[in-house]
Amino acid sequence: MHDSAAPEPWPCAICDKPARPRVHDGCRTRLDEDLAALPGLYRRLADVLAPGQTGGDGRTASRTAPLPVRLDVLDLRARGGIEGILTTWERDVREHLGWASSPFRDDAERRSVEQQVKGAARFLRANLLWICDQHPAVREFADEIRQTAGHARALVTGERPERRITVACPCGGTLRVTISTPGARCPACGTQYGHTEALQLPLAERRAA
Repeated sequence: MHDSAAPEPWPCAICDKPARPRVHDGCRTRLDEDLAALPGLYRRLADVLAPGQTGGDGRTASRTAPLPVRLDVLDLRARGGIEGILTTWERDVREHLGWASSPFRDDAERRSVEQQVKGAARFLRANLLWICDQHPAVREFADEIRQTAGHARALVTGERPERRITVACPCGGTLRVTISTPGARCPACGTQYGHTEALQLPLAERRAA
């Protein structure tokens, strides 16, 4: 006997594959894992801050360097990097829920960046079910957290980041995607593409400078 009250599947708000909940359990789990990893990745980035250093086997890329620090690593470790991404989303969630600003964040000037990263990541994980069920920008949230965690991991391990390619939407707009892109929205017409659909779009033609 069929349960007529069972909800019909619709596209997952993150990956666009059919799902009964708004966000697949697997997508939510991966998002939670990335949030949980960010405080540790933030700490480990300190070990690769000097030019020529990498994680993993400890091999160096060069004997000399023109700058005393790696700017790509510093960008993530400075206030506004990983900290800025997490606290901005925390503020956004609090505003949607009608909650007061976090005293932890309001005291940001006297809190270390690492404390801000830990506190915001903990808050977002604690409210992840609501974010996945209700937040109107859950896809944008998931994309930014995934990309930030992936970038930090690549810097820590010395792996090359995924190569991005530019594909063309039928409307004439272009999208930048990678092989693991869960989906992408055309900035020109707003069409949302799932993982498979985005990778099947034709390559955008190069324009002469």
